[in-house]
Amino acid sequence: MQSLMPPRAVSAVFDEPNLIADAGLVALVRLAERVGLPALVEDRLRIDGAGNSGGANPVAKVVSLVAAMCAGADSIDDTDRLRYGAMGLLFGGVRAPSTLGTFLRSFTHGHNRQLHAVHRDFLARLARATSLLPGADQVAFVDIDPSHRRVYGRGKQGAEVGRFKGVRTLHPILATLSTPLARPVIAAVRLRRGKAADARGAGPFTAEALASARQTGASGTVIARADSQFYNADVVAACRRAGARFSLTVRMNPHIAAAITRIPDDVWTPIRYPEAFVDPDTGELVSDAEVAETEYTAFTGRKKAEQVTARLIVRRVRRLNSETTAGQGELFTAWRYHPVFTDSPFTMLQAEYQHRQHAVIEQVIADGKSGPLAHLPSGRFQANNAWLTLWAIAFNLLRAAGCLAGTFHARATTSTLRAHLVNIPARIARSARRLTLRLPDRWPWQHAFTDLFDAAHAPPG
Repeated sequence: MQSLMPPRAVSAVFDEPNLIADAGLVALVRLAERVGLPALVEDRLRIDGAGNSGGANPVAKVVSLVAAMCAGADSIDDTDRLRYGAMGLLFGGVRAPSTLGTFLRSFTHGHNRQLHAVHRDFLARLARATSLLPGADQVAFVDIDPSHRRVYGRGKQGAEVGRFKGVRTLHPILATLSTPLARPVIAAVRLRRGKAADARGAGPFTAEALASARQTGASGTVIARADSQFYNADVVAACRRAGARFSLTVRMNPHIAAAITRIPDDVWTPIRYPEAFVDPDTGELVSDAEVAETEYTAFTGRKKAEQVTARLIVRRVRRLNSETTAGQGELFTAWRYHPVFTDSPFTMLQAEYQHRQHAVIEQVIADGKSGPLAHLPSGRFQANNAWLTLWAIAFNLLRAAGCLAGTFHARATTSTLRAHLVNIPARIARSARRLTLRLPDRWPWQHAFTDLFDAAHAPPG
């Protein structure tokens, strides 16, 4: 590609009142209204009150924040992208960044619990209105994982040096919901202080995520998957109360090591992975391993009623010896063991494979860090908590829009959805009291955009 015009023959002037750069927001906001987000906010979120200058008209402010995040806003100032050019012809009630910042700072813990209820109900409605989670009536997976977001400034509430030495962070925890046929959506989120232990509040959070999964339509087998930070009796008890299964990574300890040594050598099943994966201990690519299982009773330090007997599925990978490759013979085979404690109803190899798919939640976390979670923008802890939940609402709305746009976009990342379906330049034309979006000729994703636009604007069924 090269410029066709000499430098002095090109100039830039910001004076066109009929242009917009995010035409896809027309369909997304219409979809949110069609599914009932404004009604949910009006019914559930009660911020108005004496002396609360930021609580008036929460519907307009929530929708403004969600729309801005769908367009790519990663800070409060970025929400000003909703107030340029011809956006006023398409949307009413858009609030200024200063107003939205005041609104977020008015949140308390109780208000955030109300916003969590809005998020859960909105996800359930999206799942009923679109093919967001195909196969959820058969099997669904709830994945739980913590994250850390580095923050700057001594004034940020809750920012502390935790896992990473010398780095001040806030500590979100996420739960995603997915099926073998669908990319994950966010079932629950919560913000914690930087020093909070990974498993802090894990039991109640697991219960909340599983309740959200059931509300969203996961009526079949539900399996909660998590890393070793969540291997505890409270998480297992929450799964049992919700009628769900669990699949939890276990750290090596003397009890686990003793259980593994009791596994006979002749029951290990060799497997070869069609796609090599990275060994978490060494960083090496692994394609060959062996798998076996045994019965194991966990949490024996607790009273009898809280002890759990289930399957211990172990994957072992041969530990490579660099001296052997240099010519010295191997005296004995050394292995690295990766145990999983589970009550999965599936076969051993299926259960082991499904547990490794827990890494899908990392894609959601990375998606957030490249978008609205690039910053936790406020100095107030509860404001950042609200920002986190609003990101979850925006993420799920984008996922639903992708499902309406077709098979390819149903599995695309949110950055791709923004580039293809949201950040589309358009000129607004007015004729006979109608507005027409004049979009770019030969837009590569024209058909996907049209499918989304038509579905969002179709008459109520």
